[in-house]
Amino acid sequence: MAGETIAVFTKNRSNPAYDAARLGAEQVAARNGARVLHFVPDKPDDIGQQIALVERAIAARPDAMVFVPVDLTALDGSVGKVNAAGIPIVNYLNRLSAGRFVSFVGSDDYRLGRDIAAYLFRHLDGKGDVAMMGGVPGAVTSRERVRGFLDAATAWPGIRIIAMPPGDYQETTARRVMTEFLAEAPQIDGVLSANDVMSLGIITALEAVERNVPVIGVNALPEAITAIKHGRLLATVDFDAMKIGGVATEAAIHHLRGETVPVEIILPVEIVDRSNCQSWDRPLVQRQCPRWDELIR
Repeated sequence: MAGETIAVFTKNRSNPAYDAARLGAEQVAARNGARVLHFVPDKPDDIGQQIALVERAIAARPDAMVFVPVDLTALDGSVGKVNAAGIPIVNYLNRLSAGRFVSFVGSDDYRLGRDIAAYLFRHLDGKGDVAMMGGVPGAVTSRERVRGFLDAATAWPGIRIIAMPPGDYQETTARRVMTEFLAEAPQIDGVLSANDVMSLGIITALEAVERNVPVIGVNALPEAITAIKHGRLLATVDFDAMKIGGVATEAAIHHLRGETVPVEIILPVEIVDRSNCQSWDRPLVQRQCPRWDELIR
């Protein structure tokens, strides 16, 4: 079978990580002679809009869906409808507990949160007050990264975590939250952020009041790599939504072609700092998704 149509769901158009996921899906579909249809809420992470988009996708009768939910439970009924329609689903990025799926494709959010937090704590010589910003409260990626941050801190008695309101994985929200936080003039020695977009907003707020505080992120977006090169961001993690979106799309294609697909595909993560950032120093459109036979052996 060739020329498959894959319905690809992303949560918004405001987070560059989802731009990357769509690029990965398109790159892999073109490589395999398939095509993608994108379904994205106009309002970021809107549950009602995503439910309506699922209905629209079912009516379009794609061969398969590649699906990330805007909420971990609110889309259970929609997934049930997709299952009932006989459309195979590959779940990616945010793992769903209800429904039937060909595969889950993602990364170990807990581990990457723990590892990047430990990187920051070592940089601080194991002592200091560290502010922490999570993403969308309902997103499993945020929950697991924050859990990793907090568990890493238990190994460092000299580190004190100061929680901030969530930044919703949005740069403008993170900048506003950090600006309000800094207005209270707390002494902070570092910042943990659950994604690069929020990290960049945090850095902008810090620079506005001439505060020089090491900040880490997650995603290895091109903008974050530029910030690392210029010393504005300490480090990030290669949680590559482009690769994950591409691999999820390829999993759907291989399933449709009658091949066995692993029920879970977890991509490796790597900390990116000034010592190795050259490998990521290119626009998303110039990055390449891994070949299936390189990843699945």
